[in-house]
Amino acid sequence: MAEITAAMIKDLRERTGAGMSDCKKALSEVDGDMEKATEYLRKKGLAAAAKKAGRAATEGLIHSYIHNGRVGVMVEVNCETDFVAKTDDFKNFVKDVAMHIAGASPVPLYVSDAEVDPAAVEKEREILTAKAKEQGKKDEIIGKIVDGQIAKWKKDVCLLDQVWVRDPEGKKTIGALLTDLVAKLGENMKVRRFLRWELGEGLEKKKDDFAAEVAKQAGLG
Repeated sequence: MAEITAAMIKDLRERTGAGMSDCKKALSEVDGDMEKATEYLRKKGLAAAAKKAGRAATEGLIHSYIHNGRVGVMVEVNCETDFVAKTDDFKNFVKDVAMHIAGASPVPLYVSDAEVDPAAVEKEREILTAKAKEQGKKDEIIGKIVDGQIAKWKKDVCLLDQVWVRDPEGKKTIGALLTDLVAKLGENMKVRRFLRWELGEGLEKKKDDFAAEVAKQAGLG
């Protein structure tokens, strides 16, 4: 049995945000293996989140974020109690989500897969099917190819499936970040809705003909 040191417990806590006792237990269960201990806590968090998923979450925060005067985001995240809504952990999560929505590429269009508009899926399917045919794909495999591409497209445009822009390892999704917070704070939580605006979005940009403008000013036009 490997010796579980205070430094190991501290390292695991910084990685996962779990409590000291949970970190110590996790390390003991996996004989001091840091990666396995992280996975152990992750599974525990998923189980905890699943148990809390059915509980009413009607408190929380609405947060707005504006980036350089060009991108604006408003997001609502719910929890069960006003007490949790006032904690730094919850507030920081809401801010992180707003900043992610502002900077993510592709831009998120839905909170989760359950919200994806069936009409949007069919439109995307039509486009991908036509593209596959143009590429000379056989008819019998086009369906499977397009199904895989649709699944990827949903992950690209659903907020909870997107990889958090501030994750240094580029692996943790917004959904995983939320699950970790549920496990840590002990309440059901959900990202309910969001809006994102970008300056000039949807407007036709003015296209100047520089050569024509110069000629006009020179009296040649």
